[in-house]
Amino acid sequence: MKDEIHPDNLDSSEQPRNILDRAIFKFGNLISLLFVFTVAISFYEVLMRYVFNAPTIWVHETASFLGGCLFVYGGIYALSINKHVRVVLIYDIVSDRTRRWLNVFHHVMGLLFSGLLSWAAYQMVQDSWFTPFGDVRLETSGSAWNPAFPALVKGMIFMTLCIMFVQFSLHLIQELNGLRKRKDV
Repeated sequence: MKDEIHPDNLDSSEQPRNILDRAIFKFGNLISLLFVFTVAISFYEVLMRYVFNAPTIWVHETASFLGGCLFVYGGIYALSINKHVRVVLIYDIVSDRTRRWLNVFHHVMGLLFSGLLSWAAYQMVQDSWFTPFGDVRLETSGSAWNPAFPALVKGMIFMTLCIMFVQFSLHLIQELNGLRKRKDV
């Protein structure tokens, strides 16, 4: 039973496919430790608020910022190890050749998706990082602590979408090369 849940051999389709995917995978494993830090500071806030009646002004925004950035990064992480969402009901019953063509379609749609979202994210970053006159002034939260986390999260979204666009491009090239090398295509 244990072998079915945790097989010894890893599925090669769920491994990083190129140097960018490997870097995203390794960095993602490293920064996932920030979830532990987020839990620790949240526990600190609960302790300070309910035991010592001395709430903090920084924990909630910091935890939200870290969690948001980590979840945004999760998109490129999932794509790097081929764990993104797909309709397996169809994908699992078709031939290998059809799967490759479905992958090509997926990567083309992913390019379109990430490209358009990158443009929208760029607009958000421009509005949150610059004044109408072009001076740099990061958007802040407006709270008592007032960190620049909203602008930084928008920058993270933009950066991640740009990386995702490159990932989809590389995956599409790899998929097309795989189709080209097959004799039956």
